[in-house]
Amino acid sequence: MVTGISPATTETNEWTHCHDRAHQDRNPLGKRVLSPSWIPYRGLQLSSHAVPDHSVKGPTKRFPVATVNNILKDVLTSYLQEEKYEAELCRQMTKTISEVIKARVKDLMIPRYKIIVLIHIGQLNDQSMRIGSRCIWDPANDTFSSYSFKNSSLFAVANVYAVYYE
Repeated sequence: MVTGISPATTETNEWTHCHDRAHQDRNPLGKRVLSPSWIPYRGLQLSSHAVPDHSVKGPTKRFPVATVNNILKDVLTSYLQEEKYEAELCRQMTKTISEVIKARVKDLMIPRYKIIVLIHIGQLNDQSMRIGSRCIWDPANDTFSSYSFKNSSLFAVANVYAVYYE
């Protein structure tokens, strides 16, 4: 279990730091940057419960990654196999496909997982693309499924994130 931050025991208008001093490093370009070990909190400190509590058991039923991968493959193939890329059509298809995938994953009835579905559809030309996602993650309980699809005209990437909550 991860909780937020709690008020500091002493009131101050100054920035408080996790360490006595800010550590400064140089990045590869030679510019000074603050290292991640320096985290300012204005009058707030991390509570003792800000770290994951590993005494809590975790999910009773694990998220079925392989089953969700099959759902992604089935839905993307059935919706996009014969489609040609058209911007407006693909904009609508991302919404439809994400709703269908989310409904099918929820039909698996895996308790206590928040399901997030991201769909990217683009025109298939001689380009490359990089997709990234960030969130607070518990590697012991949280997971994801991903599937990439392409035909002669378009490509699609579907990601399903399963974030366990208590």
